[in-house]
Amino acid sequence: MGLVVLLRGVNVGGHRTFRPSILARELSDYDVKNVGAAGTFVVRKPGPRARFRAELLRKLPFETQVVFCEGRHLIPLERENPFAADATRSDVVRFVSILAKTCRVRPPLPFTLPHDGQWLLRVIAAQGRLVFGEYRRHLKVIGYLGQIDKLFGVPATTRNWNTILAVVRILKGQGRRDLRGASN
Repeated sequence: MGLVVLLRGVNVGGHRTFRPSILARELSDYDVKNVGAAGTFVVRKPGPRARFRAELLRKLPFETQVVFCEGRHLIPLERENPFAADATRSDVVRFVSILAKTCRVRPPLPFTLPHDGQWLLRVIAAQGRLVFGEYRRHLKVIGYLGQIDKLFGVPATTRNWNTILAVVRILKGQGRRDLRGASN
């Protein structure tokens, strides 16, 4: 099973910018597939993780946090869809935050931010290192997404549900070589 690599805080607002497709090509010995522009990769031949991590960090043009997730933890999400009960609305984006490690603190779920008034971010569930939620398209949401780190007590990196499904397709051998169109 493949390894999913998520870079934290890259290609956002003009900061820590790079071309993920070029990085994927430079790591072709590991059979790396790029998904979108936010630093999401599926690594089909990672080999020893420490060696792959060192090679990845050497090729990045800046320092950033790297989060690894075993593909076997994402594949069941397609079938178990934590969002299945809710109808999709055009102003709401579904997301999955991947925690850098297992957390000791688990806030009561579900919860919304802000706590009063109309919610902009809603966390609906958590399973292992995966946190599921929705947010409304609004500038303040970035700050609320950053609070997931504090609420769970470990760094998290967030991807759009469509990006997670694109990763699952690649893991299952159904994806295209480079999914630049996946949203993050």
